[in-house]
Amino acid sequence: MTQPLTLSSLPLFPLGSVLFPGGVLALRVFEVRYLDMVRKCQQAGAPFGVVSLTQGREVRQAGAPDEQFNDVGTLAVIEQIDTPQPGLITLVCRGSQRFRITQRSLLPHGLWIADVDHLDQDMAVSIPPDLHKASTALAQVLHTLQQRDPDAPTSIVPTAAQLDDCGWVANRWCELLPVPLELKQRLMELDNPLVRLELVGDVLERTGIAPTQ
Repeated sequence: MTQPLTLSSLPLFPLGSVLFPGGVLALRVFEVRYLDMVRKCQQAGAPFGVVSLTQGREVRQAGAPDEQFNDVGTLAVIEQIDTPQPGLITLVCRGSQRFRITQRSLLPHGLWIADVDHLDQDMAVSIPPDLHKASTALAQVLHTLQQRDPDAPTSIVPTAAQLDDCGWVANRWCELLPVPLELKQRLMELDNPLVRLELVGDVLERTGIAPTQ
């Protein structure tokens, strides 16, 4: 039997990107399967799950490979929603808690739903002195982006507490850095926020964004 969409089932939105906890995701939704999903989530005040694709496309196309996606994703909480025209919904979501899929099902109209286990949120870990350069460089980049487009959904004015938190700084860098999707996924899945930031720091040093001196 096909499992119906209920409030206890987590609907999934497979994307060609990785959503990190605390991150902002802006979407334009026009496929029927996701229009229905977004409306149900909005009415219930419930999140949906964002998972990154390993095969297939965000928009279904004839002859395209079947959708396949990672088992670990992030809950997306709807913060803003608008219907600029019939058949189109724009929304801004924020990443919440990570989850791991334990069972998945495909509904007849193409929507994936899943049973999931919630993963622990990052512990608050202060940034050690040898990684302060990553935080300082991030503050500069975010300030530049905020000045360029202060009204953008992704415009951020970070707090001092956020800039001293390993997980928050690492996650924001992961969103900004032009690294492969597979690497972003592995970084998002890491349970230790300090290790995540250390790996991000290595990338920053190799690219010259946050030099050691």
